[in-house]
Amino acid sequence: MVATATPTSLLCASLPYQGFCGSTQSLQWRKNETRFMRKAGPIQVTAKIQLKPPPYPLNALEPHMSCETLEYHWGKHHRGYVENLNKQIMGTEQDGLTLEDIILVTYNKGDLLPAFNNAAQIWNHDFFWESMKPSGGGRPSGNLLELINRDFGSFEGFVEQFKSAAATQFGSGWAWLAYKANRLNVGNAVNPRPSEEDKKLVVVKSPNAINPLLWDYSPLLTIDVWEHAYYLDFENRRAEYISVFMEKLVSWETVISRLEMAKARAVEREREEERRKREEEEESAAGSEAVEMYLESETDDSEAE
Repeated sequence: MVATATPTSLLCASLPYQGFCGSTQSLQWRKNETRFMRKAGPIQVTAKIQLKPPPYPLNALEPHMSCETLEYHWGKHHRGYVENLNKQIMGTEQDGLTLEDIILVTYNKGDLLPAFNNAAQIWNHDFFWESMKPSGGGRPSGNLLELINRDFGSFEGFVEQFKSAAATQFGSGWAWLAYKANRLNVGNAVNPRPSEEDKKLVVVKSPNAINPLLWDYSPLLTIDVWEHAYYLDFENRRAEYISVFMEKLVSWETVISRLEMAKARAVEREREEERRKREEEEESAAGSEAVEMYLESETDDSEAE
């Protein structure tokens, strides 16, 4: 765990852009424009895909995640993905699409197109920042806890499985809690966990920039296990970083809200599927009726001759 008196905190306090650590309100946001301060002074970034700030000041997660880590992770790595993606999609068919759509159309059955990694990493990081809050951790309540107990046996069983997924993801990647509501129907993706069981919580891990959107799952929670996510604070102690994340940082309120949206999305998809099925049946019935009428007409004409 990072202590408040570590060199990390002292460095953040001494940076020329101290206000950047203290509050994201010091950032000036304009349409298609992001400004923030670095050691060399202000740099203007013009982008169609925006660099979203975390929903808290960059020092708000201390002592569990340092301001310096957020400086580098969000202010440099995340920012780099945004800049690179905007360069890659400029003037292409992906220009103007949402991040989710860019991710799906550039995955291309696993043969990644150039924009995929940056688009997916932007989405993953936005999701990661929002998965945490100051004074987080603990355990959830309500329907989320009920589903966790049902699908993992207990909250402790879920935590053990989530930690294991994060710790055993070889190299760079992510671990996820996701709501699996529908069998895979994304035409350009491959489901790594085929199953006939629907509407359940699952823990999955993914390499590099891959995320559960590609498997038609609804992500609820994620932890970034790329080394740059934790090395300044924990060096190579990934397991300790994972434990601190679960015990001190998770925003269960956000996860609960995401679950409700995922369930609503699943209901809407079921209704849409039923509507489409009815339309297909009606079209098929109408076609059969038209064929019968044609055959009857042919028979009548033949008898008349």
